[in-house]
Amino acid sequence: MNIATLVFALLLLLRIETAVGLTLVKSGCQDSCGDVSIPYPFGIGADCYMNKGFEVFCNETSSPPKTILTSIKMEVLNISLDRSYVHVNSPIISTSCSGRTAGVAVNLTGSPFIFSKNRNKFIAAGCNNRAVMSHIEPMIVGCESTCKDNKPDNTTRVVTMCRGERCCQIMIPSPLHVFNVTFQREDSEECKLAFLVEEQWFWSNTTGLRMLDFLHYMEYVPAVIDWVVTDEEASQLPDRNGSSLRCSEFISHPTVTLNSSVSTVLGVACLLIVIGTWWLYKILKKRRKKKLQRQLFKQNGGLLLQQQLSSTEGNVQKTKIFSSKELKRATDNFNRNRILGQGGQGTVYKGMLVDGRIVAVKKSKVLDKEKVKEFINEVVILSPINHRNVVELLGCCLETKVPMLVYEFIPNGTLFQYIHDENEDFPLSWERRLTIAAEVAAALSYLHSAASNPIYHRDIKSLNILLDEKYRAKVSDFGISRSIAIDQTHLTTNVQGTFGYLDPEYFRSSQFTEKSDVYSFGVVLVELLTGKKPISLIGAEEEEARGSKRESSTFEETTKVAKLAYRCLSLSGKRRPKMIEVAVELEQIRHLLNNSTGQQNHERTSYVKFEVTNGRAGASTDDALSLDLEPLFSSEPWGSLEMQVIPNTT
Repeated sequence: MNIATLVFALLLLLRIETAVGLTLVKSGCQDSCGDVSIPYPFGIGADCYMNKGFEVFCNETSSPPKTILTSIKMEVLNISLDRSYVHVNSPIISTSCSGRTAGVAVNLTGSPFIFSKNRNKFIAAGCNNRAVMSHIEPMIVGCESTCKDNKPDNTTRVVTMCRGERCCQIMIPSPLHVFNVTFQREDSEECKLAFLVEEQWFWSNTTGLRMLDFLHYMEYVPAVIDWVVTDEEASQLPDRNGSSLRCSEFISHPTVTLNSSVSTVLGVACLLIVIGTWWLYKILKKRRKKKLQRQLFKQNGGLLLQQQLSSTEGNVQKTKIFSSKELKRATDNFNRNRILGQGGQGTVYKGMLVDGRIVAVKKSKVLDKEKVKEFINEVVILSPINHRNVVELLGCCLETKVPMLVYEFIPNGTLFQYIHDENEDFPLSWERRLTIAAEVAAALSYLHSAASNPIYHRDIKSLNILLDEKYRAKVSDFGISRSIAIDQTHLTTNVQGTFGYLDPEYFRSSQFTEKSDVYSFGVVLVELLTGKKPISLIGAEEEEARGSKRESSTFEETTKVAKLAYRCLSLSGKRRPKMIEVAVELEQIRHLLNNSTGQQNHERTSYVKFEVTNGRAGASTDDALSLDLEPLFSSEPWGSLEMQVIPNTT
């Protein structure tokens, strides 16, 4: 009897194998939005949800896609079917906070949702903050925080508890459908915040941090809402274990007269079926996941990457392959608050690996075949590079819908920001500008000359030059770079690069050479000299861009840098110097600057003047160095560029 029961159980498991895991989503309906699974009764599209309260809208135009519950207009972070709750983004409501919106109220009335009393807390933060929840009358729920010595202390106070001093908390009432806040004390100009938040998330993310600094840059925090259905609606829900088999119905069937031993055997059989079904579901789910990962690996160019890496020399350090689980954990499931920047090729998130390393995760947009080649090209280009002034590629992930790259984290932003936006914490002195120029030149010289095959970056600009914790330059973004066999050039019919930095010779010949990178570097050099954006040099009939005085610069070294920029910007690629020559010359100029510190010629400060005129450059003053450059384009409207390095004669 026992053997027969086991055989029966196994046969039954085989019969229900194809049905396992398919009851959570209606047939023909979308099962996810980005990384958020959408189980029934929730659904995307008509006839995919139980009622309008569970309708979901997937905004795929954002990166990553946003999952919105249309009935309450809140973003969904996760849906738990077995526990009947949903993680959502809950707004932070604020007052007296410069640089941020005040936040909006949330109203769940008329929907199947209420705020979870057991999982959420009401938090008020800030100095002398008395915050009270509104629209829940006649109840009065709120709390009040105080200040240490009645003075704000943002810089040194580390919050480890939330019991009154600059932070207070209280349980929320139940049921709670509306969340809004009234701030009852306006006697302090310090920023005051109030919000509903999942208690577990709040303490795991704010303990040991400066809370106001942490929350000031966030518009939302995770909160939990419960959902309820009627008995009639509950009968429409899928069986949570993935099977429609019910042992109680089987045993109590009225047509069967059962003795105790048969009932016991059948009970054991049902238990085995339940356990076996769960075990089979796990195996099939794992198998499907692995199959999908293999498909995505191929789709994202994994085979091409393996082929490219295997063809490189044996001493090349191989790229680490990260799992999607590792990168989700590192980036808090690609939280929008972790975004470092967004561009044409994708979004970059800040993350922390399990070993404590801070990294930048580049999540590409949905890729066509050409974009896959660019992605794989970036991996292949960066894998063998080992240079202090080039951003290090740590690895990649190919098992997700869109591939990802993992870089070392560069904390201090882009060179573009420091040139064109005032920064009191780190003013860009002439000495530092010259050092950055030399470091970038050294990196490009390495790429052109020292690498196993010459590498042309093809998109050199101040936005692609990052500054690390010591404000050293790091060249980044190799998405459209090319590794060129020696004595060959790259021909293309598509213009790639950034307007203002792109080699004019490239427009005429469609030929990209190492001298094209030299031209782009020359534009960056002019940016460092003048403090002006490249587009301002070529856009008007007559426009002047004058750099501010560099009090630490001398006429001699400024003149040398200006002459070098002039040579790099020659319309003829043959007349431009090689990057190794540029790097050597900049090092010599740096040496000249170091030797001139405190010398007599240090008293002569200078500035660089660039003019665009409709005709050829005019005559310069007697004590100025005039460099008449060729027109940027051969067509007349662009005129010509005049560059002067003028010493201070006062």
